[in-house]
Amino acid sequence: MTKPLGHTHSTSEPILVQSVGGTSKASRFYDEEAASRSQKIDEELKRDGARRKDAQRRQVKVMLLGQAESGKSTLQKQFQLYYAHQTLDHERPLWRPVVYFNIIKAVRMILDELDHELANPDPSPEGQAVAHALAPLGDVSGEVSHLRTKLVALISMEDSLATELNNGISVPGGRTGVYVRAGWQALVTPLSPNRSRAVPATGGPTPAVAHVTNLASRTLVAAQAEIDELWQHPAVRILVNNRRIRLDESAAFFLDNVKRISQADYLPSTADLLNVRLQTLGVAEHSFDIELCGSRYNWLMYDVGGARGQRHAWVPYFDDATAIIFLAPISAFDQYLEEDARTNRLDDSLQLFTAICSNKLLKNSHLVLLLNKTDLLKKKLEAGIKVQKYITSYGDRSNTYADVSEYFRAHFIQVHRRNDIGRRALYAHFTSMLDIRATQSIIVNVGEAIIRSHIAKTGLA
Repeated sequence: MTKPLGHTHSTSEPILVQSVGGTSKASRFYDEEAASRSQKIDEELKRDGARRKDAQRRQVKVMLLGQAESGKSTLQKQFQLYYAHQTLDHERPLWRPVVYFNIIKAVRMILDELDHELANPDPSPEGQAVAHALAPLGDVSGEVSHLRTKLVALISMEDSLATELNNGISVPGGRTGVYVRAGWQALVTPLSPNRSRAVPATGGPTPAVAHVTNLASRTLVAAQAEIDELWQHPAVRILVNNRRIRLDESAAFFLDNVKRISQADYLPSTADLLNVRLQTLGVAEHSFDIELCGSRYNWLMYDVGGARGQRHAWVPYFDDATAIIFLAPISAFDQYLEEDARTNRLDDSLQLFTAICSNKLLKNSHLVLLLNKTDLLKKKLEAGIKVQKYITSYGDRSNTYADVSEYFRAHFIQVHRRNDIGRRALYAHFTSMLDIRATQSIIVNVGEAIIRSHIAKTGLA
């Protein structure tokens, strides 16, 4: 029974509205408002979906592929320098321990190779020629021993720096060095201006690496004169020039600049960042906004580890790749894989490029080939290193840069013609990643070509 209108209701009890002759006005009002609200939500969801779809269409996914030490990470930094230089500037202090590690490793390698060469003369014709060149210097073992004693504190920092930067990562085979995964910079906390303590990382890990970096910096300052003396020692110059001491490609750059790097307020320069050697494990994603013809595109770049044991990690990223930039270091004709001393690095690059061209998942991806490290190739040829000694098929061709570089280019072009299942055009460039102006000119051309191809494929205006 309906309660009288004058009855006082409890606040927790629903108020009943008597409907006369059908649906009440209030009910119709609420139904219309709910329908309107639902329609607005639907329209917003459609607009949001359209925005997401448009954003996806404006997303350009680029993979950097190539063997280890081909220059992928350096190319990524060149893109970052051109399109997002502020982020690179922010990272500069975080690269200090890596630069220090590069110098310490080079010093240790020189001393080890020098000791070995002096104690175990090579009886081969090349070894005898080196012994003849060293003879006028007399017995230098005492000088080397003295320098090692002076530099022992610095050399002892190598493992500590590597351990902190690796953050517990180890690689198969017991290889030593600095191996990092994406986001390693979060583990490196810069020192405060007074350099006595680390700046706290908000929500981040304990910045132990900052303290090790601080110690390495002080040790480097104290040892700078001895490092320079070692690097300029006549015996070291003879062994380096005769390739009896094999250093990382950027070692000479850092040892030539040790006085600048040893300053207490040292901050890595752009050249330092491009030269630094750091082994990347896994896949690192980098995002850049690129503007073309008044429209903005999101460029997602994937820098992947190139060692043989890491190449399986590439496959999941192949499916929707807009473009592949393949780097082949043509200066490596006289080098062999770290993982397999029987495989020539240039042969490995050709085999890897063959696999990329013939991969069905990549048949719709734009293909760019960068024949990299031309500066190092020129230096090797000028030093008299014969290509025929390492690449027998080169035959009696002239050992000039023009002929050698064209011979290597022709081999990669031939691989593409024979194996490319996508019937794609191949854009090939000779590059030196350390030449900022030339590389960034190529970056602009390559970037525009990839985006225009993407526009044509997706129908974007």
